[in-house]
Amino acid sequence: MQLNGSEIVVECLKEQGVDTIFGYPGGSILNIYDALYKHSDEIRHILTSHEQGAAHAADGYARATGRVGVCMATSGPGATNLVTGIATAYMDSVPMVAITANVTLPMLGKDSFQEVDIAGVAMPITKHSFIVKNVEELAGILRKAFEIARTGRPGPVLVDITKDVTAAVCEYTPCEVKKTERVSLSSAEDFAKVEGFIREAKRPFIYLGGGAILSEAYEEVARFAELIDSPVCDTLMGKGGFDGNSDRYTGMIGMHGTKASNLGVSECDLLIALGARFSDRVTGNPKKFAEGAKIVHIDIDPAEINKNIRVDASLIGDLKRILQILNESLEQQDHSNWMQRVRDLKAKFPLKYDDARLSCPYVIETIDRVTKGEALITTDVGQHQMWAAQYYHYTKPRTFLSSGGLGTMGYGLGACIGAQLGQPDKICINIAGDGCFRMNMNELATASRYNIPIIQVVINNHVLGMVRQWQTLFYGKRYSQTVLNDKVDFCKVAEALGCAAIRVTTKEEMEPAIRKAIDLKAPVLIECMIPEDDKVFPMVPAGAPIAEVFDGDDLKG
Repeated sequence: MQLNGSEIVVECLKEQGVDTIFGYPGGSILNIYDALYKHSDEIRHILTSHEQGAAHAADGYARATGRVGVCMATSGPGATNLVTGIATAYMDSVPMVAITANVTLPMLGKDSFQEVDIAGVAMPITKHSFIVKNVEELAGILRKAFEIARTGRPGPVLVDITKDVTAAVCEYTPCEVKKTERVSLSSAEDFAKVEGFIREAKRPFIYLGGGAILSEAYEEVARFAELIDSPVCDTLMGKGGFDGNSDRYTGMIGMHGTKASNLGVSECDLLIALGARFSDRVTGNPKKFAEGAKIVHIDIDPAEINKNIRVDASLIGDLKRILQILNESLEQQDHSNWMQRVRDLKAKFPLKYDDARLSCPYVIETIDRVTKGEALITTDVGQHQMWAAQYYHYTKPRTFLSSGGLGTMGYGLGACIGAQLGQPDKICINIAGDGCFRMNMNELATASRYNIPIIQVVINNHVLGMVRQWQTLFYGKRYSQTVLNDKVDFCKVAEALGCAAIRVTTKEEMEPAIRKAIDLKAPVLIECMIPEDDKVFPMVPAGAPIAEVFDGDDLKG
């Protein structure tokens, strides 16, 4: 059939199963928006308040559903406003397709109005970036973009289309989407080496990353941990990949990981990394990371092997498939003495905070209790992010969405909107600090426009909390540009943007506020007032071994 480029874009989106798009129109992309108008009963478009919000919403939708998220923007500043969201998705391996439109082909390279080489700008922060200059190539490139985004190690892909291509006509032939197979790229010798390490180990430890969630290996990870009789720690991105209520679970590892995880990994004789990349926030001093252990790395991306940490063995491929093979071939292991040692560490070094007053850990624990751990939590970046990782018990995958690699302030609200639209039966709660919330709080207008029932919790300590914590501990309490003690009233801002608002100043007010927000089934902001000097513990100083983890009691000592 003969279709113009804009109609081809819509047909390809339908072909890929896309039902929701986040974006903002403009001159160069008008033809595509006109085509979307004619298919509004098949594809829902969410008009965000800013293009960055659209990118974060597509990211949140993808993380919450496991499907490819889609965002759109016009040329020039519309396209460049997507960049932070694309980079966020790239660092955390989120499948996303960003579609932009550019000036017409004859106007490219002439500094035309709202012209920018967005494909060039996005090249370092995408799996691939395309610019489409011929309508005959459009359908094939769009299909390739979705395939690249979702296969292998997932990630964002950008497709930039010149405006004349969106109007040009050519023949379009529908095509079925290929099903992706789960594969292992490792040899029998590789498997035999890893299995030998596991059988010889006396003190194994599983270190779980975001790849466990991307590969949907939740059941396989649980079976593997039981089979090799090992404790399990996770990264920020791995939250929910293993049951946070399990007796085997020791909490997060790394800079703000638990003492049980950091000390346990430092004592183990075999560390098995599942879908993790040995981030600097996990390893601390890489030369002293798990010094006494053999290290096995299982990952889909061969580029990650030996990149940050030298390993003794590796398996390359889809984590779910590799664990299925290992679970079929390994015998039941018994490390009861080691498991008892780890339980002793957990009992000796529990997470704790001052419960005499309202604090962020108390807020998180209240949300956990009221929602029975069934909520979908998004966060921004900073102290509240770490507390949300520490004090909420994530028992299922795709229930904790946060910017781990890029550390994007302003990520959470857009992501929460996208997640709620992808998982409408979930209670979706974004936890942000007052500094982060200022970045993209205009997306509350998006939530109210569509009556998206998200709950925005603002942890307000009137400072940039994590930066202030570093200034307190390492910069002689020189609080340079981290005090936010101004006249901004977030509750009034929320109400002005069409949302309900509740301010909480005491512990007793917290649970009723959460219950009311859930019952309203509408966008609600809850502002929680906490002291400016609350700190996230445990902590490992930058560049120190993770065995040097300390907490508030250590500081007092």
